[in-house]
Formats: sequence, C-alpha cells, structure tokens
Amino acid sequence: MRIVVDAMGGDHAPGNVVAGVVAAIKEFPVTIILVGIEDRIKAELSKYSYPKDRIEIIHASKVVDMDDNPLDVIRKKKDCSISVGVNLLKQPGYDAFISAGNTGGLVAAATFYLRMIEGIDRPGIGLVIPQVNGVACLIDVGANAEPKPEHLLQYGRMARIYMQSVIGVADPTVGLVNIGEEEGKGSGFEKQAYQLLQEKMPRFIGNVEPNKLFMGKADCIVCTGFVGNVIIKLIEGFMESTGVVLKREVKKKPFAILGAFLMRGALKAVQKKVDYSEYGGAPLLGVNGIVMKSHGRSSPKAIKNAIRAAMREVEHNILDKMRSAVVG
Repeated sequence: MRIVVDAMGGDHAPGNVVAGVVAAIKEFPVTIILVGIEDRIKAELSKYSYPKDRIEIIHASKVVDMDDNPLDVIRKKKDCSISVGVNLLKQPGYDAFISAGNTGGLVAAATFYLRMIEGIDRPGIGLVIPQVNGVACLIDVGANAEPKPEHLLQYGRMARIYMQSVIGVADPTVGLVNIGEEEGKGSGFEKQAYQLLQEKMPRFIGNVEPNKLFMGKADCIVCTGFVGNVIIKLIEGFMESTGVVLKREVKKKPFAILGAFLMRGALKAVQKKVDYSEYGGAPLLGVNGIVMKSHGRSSPKAIKNAIRAAMREVEHNILDKMRSAVVG
C-alpha cells in the first residue's frame, strides 16, 4: 500500500509530519510518499533511522499557508504540496492522500482535480467522534459552510457507507444536529433538511441536540460545515481548558492529588478516548479519491494514526463502495 502525505501541511511541518511518517512505517506495512520541499524533508529524515526503501520524496516547490485563499491552491500555487499530492491519486500506484494543511485549500484541490463521485454534489468532512458506547461519524465539520438540504441527505448516505464499511456498524442510524428534538425545531433550513431526511434516509431517527452528540443516539450525525466546525472547536477548547483547571485544582488539595493518583488509569482511558490524535484524521467524503484531513496542530502520533486510518479506508475499499452505492 502506498500513501501520499503532505510534508508541508500543518503548524509544525515538516518536523511532526516526518516524525509521524517514520513511526508509521515502523509499525504498519506501508510505503509513504512525502510531497514537499525536498531539501527540508531530507533534513528532517536525516534525524532518524528507518528503512530507506519505504519512504519516497516528490518535490513540490510551494507551500500553502493556513491563511491563504483556498482558491490559490489551484490558481496561483499549482506546484504546492497539496495540489501535487492530490493529483498523484489520479495515477496508478497511489492509494490515499493525507494533509494537515489548509482545509479550504485541500477541499478545493480535491474537488477540482479529482472531481465528485457521481450522485454527490459537494464533499463533506466526516469526523469520527467518541460516544459512550463506540463512535459516530459527524459530517460535515468544515468542507461546506452553506450546504443545501439535499447535501445533508448525501452526507448521511456517505456516512452510513463509511460506518458500515470501515467501522463495522451493520445498519447505522442517522440524526440531524438541531436545537431541539422536536420535528418543528430550527430555522427553515433545518426544517427542510428534516423533511428530506425523513422521506429518503434509511434509519433516520430525527434531531440530535448538541448535548446528546456523545450519548450514542445516532451512528451518523449530519450538519452544515459551519455548525460542525463550531462544534469540534468548542469541544477542543473545552477539553483543553478543563485539563488546565483540573490540574490547578488538584494541586491545591493533598487528598485530591491522592485521588488523582488512584484514578490515573481511568483518567488516561478517558483522555485517550477524547484525544483527536488517536483518530488521526477525518476523511473527505464525496471526491473520487481517498483524502484524509488531519488537524493543523497534528503531533507525530496524530500523523501516524492518520496513516493508519487512511490504510483502513483502502483496505475496506471504501471508494468503490461509495461509487457503486445508489446516492442519487
């Protein structure tokens, strides 16, 4: 299996990316193609001992910054690591592409160069989120901020295929993020989306309030990219601030320190379940290629696990299943 990785994508590239790639090839049966500025990649690789035949480098002269206009990826920076990496998927011998870079740029490049799967109008980023029992797929979390109701129907169908094929849920349920469980809640958009999902979506269970996202009410949860992105950033900020406050309060009380010591196993298990680096990346569903978006602040561990997640999609033949499904 050959996975293409954007060496220049993310806040700590290429250092964290290269470290994660080296860890991945030591653990997984995979060959990695690093795309980016060759000299910088080689400088990072020189820090490690690794099987040289398992990492290849393809030079890309430009880098997409996080604040760049997404359309610059296909207009002004055609030789950037994102565009070069995405285009490799059009050739035989390249199975998936991973980037922790500019989300808008990645979506633009994947949509423009790979085109959409027949029956899908807009791509959606599907994030695997933890639940009290298992996981769910939250889609969209940032690809399409202003979708139409029919796009949410397509997201639900793609999420069901993903949960069935990759996660192993036999008959996934689908819910719609809304401010209340009642059918009439939300704006006109949510009401239209609800009606469409109710009519055409198998196993639609209705609205899911944000405070129930992690309670296991639905296996697939659809929303606009704007709402989904707000949700994940709010959760991320809450978890970080809670960790800071918890550590500060524990240090104030000796018995709390003892309690934290006794609970360290349980606390580590909880931390692992909610840690984004454990999941590695979020699949960009709907395009004609396996594309994975990693967090901009991805650690080497997150990059390694993104490679594992991409390999799982390839192994389960997710792209052909998406193409062959009736998604019109």
